[in-house]
Amino acid sequence: MIIERPAAFVTPEFLIRLATESWEIGGAASLRHRTFVAEQAIFADHDRDAIDRTALPLVAVSTMASEADEVVGTVRIHEESPRVWWGSRLAVAPEYRRVGRLGAELIRLAVGTAHARGCTTFLAHVQMQNVPLFEKLSWRSLGEQDLHGHPHMRMQADLAAYPPVINPARGWMALTRSAA
Repeated sequence: MIIERPAAFVTPEFLIRLATESWEIGGAASLRHRTFVAEQAIFADHDRDAIDRTALPLVAVSTMASEADEVVGTVRIHEESPRVWWGSRLAVAPEYRRVGRLGAELIRLAVGTAHARGCTTFLAHVQMQNVPLFEKLSWRSLGEQDLHGHPHMRMQADLAAYPPVINPARGWMALTRSAA
């Protein structure tokens, strides 16, 4: 008799939207801390900075029985100067990094939301291992930079590839690869 260990359950559906509830904002902050402080050790104590005061937090929320469950992905966006927006602190929980397109969906929401708010230039500093993902999503490299002691690529989104997202709080449902 062969007894196989069952795979951990991963929900097939995710909500991709602007964080509007306090538990979503808290979940995004917690995920950022786990990713950038505990896992990657980019920051010693916390990853919070002045940008958080004005940034819009976007989230990927897992669902259970079609109800929102927990924040499993996040990114923040902010307008640095008129019509110039930045995305930063993109994070996906480790157990969800290979199950779907959560990073890509968050990028789509980030750029589309800024686009709807008048953005003409959308930029990000991307960790080097993530550059191929951004290139597949119509971003171009502008040059390598060191941030917090780690190499990053400064990149710019092709806004023509991102339709404006008028209501980011409504967002949309995304499926895992196996459910799609």
